[in-house]
Amino acid sequence: MASKPKLAVGMDIGSAFTRVTVLLLEDGCLRFKGASEVQSRGWHRGQIADQSAVADTVREAIGQAEKASGLQIGSAVVGVGGPKVRSQQGRGLYEFGHRRPIERGDLSYAVELAARARLDEDRFLLQVLPQDFTVDGRTPIPHPLNIECERLEAHALLITTSLQEHQALISAVHQAHLRVEETVFEAMASSFASILPEERAGGVALLDIGAHSTNLIHYDGDTTLSAIGMPISGDHFTRDLGELKSLSYDEAELLKIQYGCALLGLTADNILIERPAEAGRPSREINRRDLIEILEARAAQLFELVERGRVMYARELQLHEGIVLCGGGAQLTGMVEMAEKSLGCPARLAVPRGIIDWPDELLNSLWTTSAGLAMYSARLQTRKDKPGGPNFWSLFTRK
Repeated sequence: MASKPKLAVGMDIGSAFTRVTVLLLEDGCLRFKGASEVQSRGWHRGQIADQSAVADTVREAIGQAEKASGLQIGSAVVGVGGPKVRSQQGRGLYEFGHRRPIERGDLSYAVELAARARLDEDRFLLQVLPQDFTVDGRTPIPHPLNIECERLEAHALLITTSLQEHQALISAVHQAHLRVEETVFEAMASSFASILPEERAGGVALLDIGAHSTNLIHYDGDTTLSAIGMPISGDHFTRDLGELKSLSYDEAELLKIQYGCALLGLTADNILIERPAEAGRPSREINRRDLIEILEARAAQLFELVERGRVMYARELQLHEGIVLCGGGAQLTGMVEMAEKSLGCPARLAVPRGIIDWPDELLNSLWTTSAGLAMYSARLQTRKDKPGGPNFWSLFTRK
């Protein structure tokens, strides 16, 4: 007997654009039903400045998604990102009192203890991700079921964000009369949609470059090693052009999109770009090579921080499967090539995978986050229907 279709909705509320993806979960398969994209309002430099304006944006995006899909939307999984996202280690020690085999419930309880680690003030616990377990002080292993021991220790990665900003985002969504199923770290949602389990096994990273925030996450198999908010975003590339070439922000953004590149030598560099006359200013010419050198310097700085994050927070993980780029900032020509040159590993743009009828025009890295959030919603519903509810690993591994 066929199962009843379930509606799964993901909402990526960015500071530049808000994107909604609507999927149907039918007999274990995900089918695309509709999507919407609207320009975000109520944000300033990646932070909510006008909660009512954000709520209006959410309302408009949901309305357009309902029209596109022909379905009524009452809830969604919402993404959370930005420079305020941080991660820390959690450790949970479970003393059995006597020697006995480890049961699945013991693993869950040990992880719960790890999640009780003290957080800094004004931090909200976004995700708890088990990494491995130590049994009676021996070498850590991933899933020590049925092993006899007296002492079980869980190690988990705790992803946190600003409590104040998280509450403002949730309040804005509720103000738009939409229920939040769960909030999920955006880079994790993007990786859920674009990175396969076998790629995680080889060691892989995902870099989500948004308009006003950038996030980085590292995977070693099922283990999430780090989740980091970074201080460089797409906005910095635009402002560099504006400041160094005396351009307005809008003009710098337009030049970045039309003529920009993150690496010299990939495009025709030695051409002059003629800028039309503006009120009170004569027409002038800008050398494209100058623009590319400015963008290349900022891209090099970004990937230097990425490499530092791998060494400091990801146990110097070897990225045999490389790095996956997503977000609006990844659309800049040459970003993939610059990543390969700077990091010495393969690089590619993220695209949503595993969704039936996904439209070709949305097959790009801009839609990876909202697609992953919708996929997470579907997986969350599937696991809730199973005895014992959702488990920590299955929600984020696509297995």
